[in-house]
Amino acid sequence: MIHHVSLGTNDVARSRAFYEPVLAVLGLRLLKASEDAAHYGVTSALFSLTRPVDGKPASVGNGVHIAFVAGKRAIVDEFHAVALRHGGTDAGAPGLRPEYNPNYYGAFVRDPDGNKIEAVTHHGG
Repeated sequence: MIHHVSLGTNDVARSRAFYEPVLAVLGLRLLKASEDAAHYGVTSALFSLTRPVDGKPASVGNGVHIAFVAGKRAIVDEFHAVALRHGGTDAGAPGLRPEYNPNYYGAFVRDPDGNKIEAVTHHGG
C-alpha cells in the first residue's frame, strides 16, 4: 500500500500555482505548505512537492509518472485542460488507450519542472 508520493521541484511557489488548480479537479486540496514543500490530499497527504533534501536540483526521472484516479472521462478532459492553462505541457491528449485496457481513458501532462503526471479512468462516459 502506498502512503504518499512526492515529486521534486526547484520552485515550490511555481509548482503550487500549477498543482493547486490541477489537483482540485481531482478532489485534492493543499493541506500544508512551507517554502520547501507543499502537501495535497483529502484528510492526509497523498501527494507532495518538495525541494530535494540533498540540496541538489530536482530532476525528472525517465519513465516515471504519477497517475491520479479520475471518476469519469470528463474529469480526465478537465484535468488536461486545466494543466495546460496553468503552465503544463501536453504529453498525451485525453483519449482511450486500448493498448493498456479497452476502457483505459487517460491524459498525460508535464508539470513546470518536467514531471509527467496523468489522470485516468476505466469508466465509460
